[in-house]
Amino acid sequence: MSPRPAPALFQTLSTLTRYLSQDCLGGPRLLKLSWVINLQKGGTLLYVGGLMWWLGHSSTAAWVYVALHGSYGLCWLLKELAFPDEGWQVKVTLMGALNALLFVLGPYWVAPTLLITGWLGVDASSRPDWLLALCALTHTLGVALMLCADAQKHFTLKVKRGLITEGLFSRVRHPNYTGEVMIYGSYALLVGHWLPWLILLFVWTTLFATNIAMKEASMSRYAEWDDYVKRTGYLLPKLW
Repeated sequence: MSPRPAPALFQTLSTLTRYLSQDCLGGPRLLKLSWVINLQKGGTLLYVGGLMWWLGHSSTAAWVYVALHGSYGLCWLLKELAFPDEGWQVKVTLMGALNALLFVLGPYWVAPTLLITGWLGVDASSRPDWLLALCALTHTLGVALMLCADAQKHFTLKVKRGLITEGLFSRVRHPNYTGEVMIYGSYALLVGHWLPWLILLFVWTTLFATNIAMKEASMSRYAEWDDYVKRTGYLLPKLW
């Protein structure tokens, strides 16, 4: 079957995102996009920990944050070693790498910066224990879901190309994105300010939605696609 085209808006956003993060201004392509992503994610532990040390900040909320976000970065590096995502291995221009680092990945560091510096009125001194537990629970489940989904996809496609409809993908079409939403949502919940939520809303409704729309357009070429969509949910399982 021929794939169905994604909505025009997402096609435009995909083209724009690809240009800004991969092809911007042309020139030599010396860096892989994965290197840029790994630098930001792996560097989070050093950034947040260094900021705490520099400002002498030692609140419980900050320690929980550095443990959560820092461990996620390390898990990402382990994932990159064990089963790297082929989509991130593309070579990019220097300006594309800078755009990806500053304007796509960089805003993820706004949350810990607000928490530790106290900017915009964020108070890190008071967090109920139940909130800390909820953040840890949500984050842990999100990391497990993201890693397991990416591992299933990677190793399944090495053996057999086609539509994956088993395991984590049997009820949800994009469980890896569900995990990512849970992970970063836990950080925003811990910080307790509207700005991280605004950044995440922008990322989820533009970058995530675009990637998912383009992925679904590609997967629509499989004959079993329509039946698969009927029995699965977008990010959560269907309840009926």
